[in-house]
Amino acid sequence: MGTGKNAGIEEKTEALLLPVLEQISENTYEVVDVEYVKEGSSWYLRIYVDKEGGISIDDCELISRAIEPVLDEKDLIPDAYILEVSSPGLTRALKKERDYKRNIGKPVEVHLYKPVEIGKDKVKLFIGDLISYDEEKIVLDIGEEKEELTELLRSNISVIKQYVVF
Repeated sequence: MGTGKNAGIEEKTEALLLPVLEQISENTYEVVDVEYVKEGSSWYLRIYVDKEGGISIDDCELISRAIEPVLDEKDLIPDAYILEVSSPGLTRALKKERDYKRNIGKPVEVHLYKPVEIGKDKVKLFIGDLISYDEEKIVLDIGEEKEELTELLRSNISVIKQYVVF
């Protein structure tokens, strides 16, 4: 979620969205993220949703049609905007507690704000299995053959996302 005005709109939109999703899906949809961003001269309200087995275009259309009248009625966005409802994608960022929990033992890609020293190298990108996390740090297994655990401070992480090998 963004900062300032955008964060308020994003949080309010998510709060409006949760009961709408419950009405149409019996708790099968999960709100992954809400973004309110300006690109060029247009504002976009992007709602990312997921469910077990993945999201279809029909799901996105159903959610869009259900939330649109609620957003219009509440009128919490002063600007003209484009509403987009979509899947978060295969390599989505981990943002919420449940994202971290769901990815324990799975490969993740971690980008740092500033490099850390590993031996003689300075490294800003890590790929490894997420072993554990707490509010201050994450632990990755970056070893190929034996466990090579690396602790990274969450305050130094710019993005952590699912890593998919094709």
